[in-house]
Amino acid sequence: MKSRKLRATLIRSKLAEIEESIELVSEHIPEGFEDFSRMGLVKDGIYKRTEFAIENVFDICAIINSDLMLEMPENEEDIIENLAYKDILNKEMAEKLRRMKGFRNIVVHRYGKIDDRIAYSILRTNHDDFYTFTEMIEDFLKSKGC
Repeated sequence: MKSRKLRATLIRSKLAEIEESIELVSEHIPEGFEDFSRMGLVKDGIYKRTEFAIENVFDICAIINSDLMLEMPENEEDIIENLAYKDILNKEMAEKLRRMKGFRNIVVHRYGKIDDRIAYSILRTNHDDFYTFTEMIEDFLKSKGC
């Protein structure tokens, strides 16, 4: 496989930003939806930190795609496919990234109004996906001697 040197320091910096964001979300998200629905600016901060974590996930994927000189992507979906094809991401994680992308698009563009009940459920049940992603990328970097 033709590739350049992996920018491991940059990737690890972004992994740390993901972990920091998700820890902040975990610390501030309440146990119940009713409390979440009344959080105002704190709720917006939770959405923003989640968006930031997702952006870092996709930045990492793009960096790896570029550094390994994989197929030229036309969009983020192509990057996910490239990394899954090279077994950097497993199929389950690739699907989770697609769902993350959809959630990010809703938060960023606020298509309609965010349904706080659905968003709360997603935030409470899927935050471990970020940790799984960071472990997967860290394992990949170690496998490359980084």
